[in-house]
Amino acid sequence: MKLLRTPEDRFAGLVGFDFPTRYAQVRAPDSTEARMAYVDAGPVDGPVVLLLHGEPTWSYLYRTMIGPLAAAGCRVIAPDLIGFGRSDKPTQLSDHTYARQVGWVTYLVCDVLDVDEMTLFCQDWGGLIGLRVVAEHPDRFARVVASNTGLPTGDHPMPDIWWAFRDAVATAEALDIGRFVAGGCVRGLTDSDRAAYDAPFPDETYKAGPRALPLILPTSPNDPATEANRAAWQSLSRFDKPFLVAFADSDPITGAMGPVLQRAVAGAAGREHPVIQRAGHFVQEDAGPELAQLVLRFMQN
Repeated sequence: MKLLRTPEDRFAGLVGFDFPTRYAQVRAPDSTEARMAYVDAGPVDGPVVLLLHGEPTWSYLYRTMIGPLAAAGCRVIAPDLIGFGRSDKPTQLSDHTYARQVGWVTYLVCDVLDVDEMTLFCQDWGGLIGLRVVAEHPDRFARVVASNTGLPTGDHPMPDIWWAFRDAVATAEALDIGRFVAGGCVRGLTDSDRAAYDAPFPDETYKAGPRALPLILPTSPNDPATEANRAAWQSLSRFDKPFLVAFADSDPITGAMGPVLQRAVAGAAGREHPVIQRAGHFVQEDAGPELAQLVLRFMQN
């Protein structure tokens, strides 16, 4: 597996993102290895908050949440998925599989960092991966906040707008990462923020990760990831620790999954699940500080 590593100078001068970045060698179940970058902010002995981003972003997405969470005494861990951000970037589409992505994140939090009693906040592919980690290692987690995400098995059709996004990614001669992120925001995205989302990808050879993730999402019942995701749903149906569903009011891609999670996850029962107003798919961009306070209140209660 050939790996590319984004030159560090591509990340110089990022506004509002001066958190310490660390690196770890992570290993998937099939023994494929790569270097994963992650933010580790706040007191090392504080309660752990794990922030998982999705497609096609990186930990920069959490820049307005990391500071308030760390200032409140939390240890905030925000990885860059392999293929994104400062992490290594496998160059072939076939290098990116659902099982590897779950395995790499699991190895970071369970083997390298060995943290438990985690609070997970996950969005988009951060949930597709993070909810699998929760389902497979429930004893590691104290609570979960799921936002604009789901756990597809291919047993139900994806919305038309998702297929349009998938086709756009697959056919684009040059993948405009910043434009895709801006298109998923309601309150707008500055030019400097768009540039920050473009920063990890000096040219098209670095973009196999963003191109691959839509292709490996389970869309049929015989997908390679279907059985593992079905098993995860079974596990989550027994996960009775606090589970909050905090979806945006303006995300046509994942909106239908909110009620499904509320019904299916044991720990979601009997809770008042907030709807984040004036927010799109990238809810962290539209309402990051609000989400940070929501997570802190959820932890306190």
